[in-house]
Amino acid sequence: MTLRLMKFLLAMLIVVVFATSGAPVFAETSAADKAQTILAATSDEDGVNDPFERVNRAVFGFNEVVHESVLGPVARAYNRNVPQTVRTGVSNFLTNLSSPISIANNLLQGDVLAAFDLFVRLVVNSTIGIGGIADVVGGEHRSEDFGQTLGVWGMGEGFYLVLPIFGPSNPRDLVGKFIVDPYFDPFAHWVDNTGRDTVSYGKQGVSGIDEFAGVVDELNQIRKTSVDYYAAIRSLYRQKRRSEISNGETLDLPPI
Repeated sequence: MTLRLMKFLLAMLIVVVFATSGAPVFAETSAADKAQTILAATSDEDGVNDPFERVNRAVFGFNEVVHESVLGPVARAYNRNVPQTVRTGVSNFLTNLSSPISIANNLLQGDVLAAFDLFVRLVVNSTIGIGGIADVVGGEHRSEDFGQTLGVWGMGEGFYLVLPIFGPSNPRDLVGKFIVDPYFDPFAHWVDNTGRDTVSYGKQGVSGIDEFAGVVDELNQIRKTSVDYYAAIRSLYRQKRRSEISNGETLDLPPI
């Protein structure tokens, strides 16, 4: 049994366990629910499920140390010293590289038109756009992942989790991001098949810096204005994921 097959079976086992457990993983959705505007409030009065809050807060505190001592200074130096044009090109390249994941998940969600649009964007930007550095097509790139796919088909988020370094998550998104989505990533397959671990680590490092550099200022503002920074981030993450799953609802939220 290959390692990838074992990971896939583990993913399916986790999904089944949470689906059949007492935790409120599945949530019924209706057209009225999807049409309702999600308020960008930093409170958790909407039925937050955080049974491991003590552990989560400890991990959150560890992440804050990493953010303040490592990621924050690097992200600020990146924003300060690298021209905006170069930063935009890096973001475009990384987004283009992850496009196959979004295409696969759009197909799994039954949105063939969105998958086709992303495929055209991938082909055009990968060729004329020099590997995606230049976004020739323009417009908004709608990223999709397997956690969103499960949400589209009715699976609730389950309990709240804070992962070391990676931050807010839940069982549904954890399975999607780390176990299922890599199957849809040609770059990940190429790295695994050729043993280029250093390339993989480099890509992950650049992705982390690029992502954190885009939110470091907003996070600082939330930290300064929140009575409970942990609860604020928890609420904003959950609302953001709901918005992404609903496809089309707009929220005035920080891009955390």
